[in-house]
Amino acid sequence: MVKLSEDLRFRGLIHQVSDENLVSALDAGGLTVYIGFDPTAPSLHIGNLLQLCNLRRLQAAGHRPIVVAGGATGMIGDPGGKTEERQLLSPDQLTENLEGILPQLERFLDFSTSARSTQALLLNNAEWITPISIVDFLRDIGKYFTVNQMVAKDSVRSRFERPDQGISFTEFSYMLLQAYDYLHLFDVHHCTLQMGASDQWGNITLGIELIRKARGGQAYALTSPLVLKADGTKFGKSESGALFLDAATTSPYALYQYFYRVEDEMVGTYLRFFTFLSHDEILELDERTRTEPSLRAAQIRLAQEVVDLVHGSDERGRVEKAADALYSESVRSLDAGTLLMVLDDAPSSTLTRTALDAGEIDLVDVLVSSGLVPSKNIARQTLKQGGAYINNRRVSDDSSVLTSSDLIAGRYLLIRRGKRDLHLLEFVGD
Repeated sequence: MVKLSEDLRFRGLIHQVSDENLVSALDAGGLTVYIGFDPTAPSLHIGNLLQLCNLRRLQAAGHRPIVVAGGATGMIGDPGGKTEERQLLSPDQLTENLEGILPQLERFLDFSTSARSTQALLLNNAEWITPISIVDFLRDIGKYFTVNQMVAKDSVRSRFERPDQGISFTEFSYMLLQAYDYLHLFDVHHCTLQMGASDQWGNITLGIELIRKARGGQAYALTSPLVLKADGTKFGKSESGALFLDAATTSPYALYQYFYRVEDEMVGTYLRFFTFLSHDEILELDERTRTEPSLRAAQIRLAQEVVDLVHGSDERGRVEKAADALYSESVRSLDAGTLLMVLDDAPSSTLTRTALDAGEIDLVDVLVSSGLVPSKNIARQTLKQGGAYINNRRVSDDSSVLTSSDLIAGRYLLIRRGKRDLHLLEFVGD
């Protein structure tokens, strides 16, 4: 059986560690470890997924994971990784966001009593931060740190180096609140390991120092690399092309397609980060990417595993069925929800059901009005050349009209020109 430390190193998940003795402690089991997630959006994102996977790995290896939802720290905002001040959220917004992310957190860990000593905990730091007064906090926590060492932290220094932006005292205090989280968890739950992304290193080590100074205790830090795209930019809530774990924000199909299209140079990294496949299987997929890249075997397996992990096996099956149907005549078998999920980004328009039933909708006119072709002459030429499709069925007759027998789920009809140009028609009315 592969040791936890060996697994983490194989997957490239150890970026920084505060003490090499932690490695042997990871293999022994029995630690209590936490990762915090601030509810600054109504959904977690793919960057968070790596940390959720890390907690699951540790729980499976005999450690007790704690997920801290930052109901209090979320009201402040971590300055790490930001070049300008975050917009402060209202208590109502934070509550709404918490309600959105809590079910996502619970998907990844075992919170049941049957897990016994490794039973996961889900805590909200508003429970212990909100009651403390500012005077008590400054006297009991702030006294252990100098402004000099706080300014030296990367998350703060980078903002100081941009005088046009600067940093408010509100965000400047964030690292003290996170340090207090660690101290509280150390006191109450005997937590001795905090994990996070590499941009959290300064905040985490401040917590270690607070535990040492205030309690004379030993605690550890372990960070993983940031999850980056092929162009070197990171995944996040506010970055372009953000991928969320909430199905209503990023559909399971869109999530599947993103990882199916991942570049060859990134697929091996993502297989290590986001799946629980064995080392041998990952190495085999690495080799297939090198020798048979056109098969995209690694990308397919990655997409399957991520959707399965985030949304479940039933949703993964639905997505795969939809992906197979998108360019085949079996698209007619899709239910309305699946069809709309698959074609979420496709252009669409509405027509009346009355005109359809009367046989008054000419395919040539639809090809033009949908924008698939610029003129009726080109529409007729496209049809004669076999480049036009209704529900992926090739149509070559330039006098064809649309009929109700073609409707998908009794309401929709898919028009396609060539291989990739799609348009979804929705028919409304009686």
